[in-house]
Amino acid sequence: MKDAGMRIRVEQDLREEFVAACQAQHVPAAQVLRQFMRGYVEQLKTNATKTKAAIKTKKMAG
Repeated sequence: MKDAGMRIRVEQDLREEFVAACQAQHVPAAQVLRQFMRGYVEQLKTNATKTKAAIKTKKMAG
């Protein structure tokens, strides 16, 4: 469920190219941005988990 909005400011050329790229793929720009956001958050979570595991392994070894 989408219940929050977000406004960002970008260069006009970037916006136009992004929207055109999305249209060429028949995908709404908002959907692409949501997918990127989800992927970015998941990547950060994965990296944090790997870091915690590496620290735990290091502590156990040393």
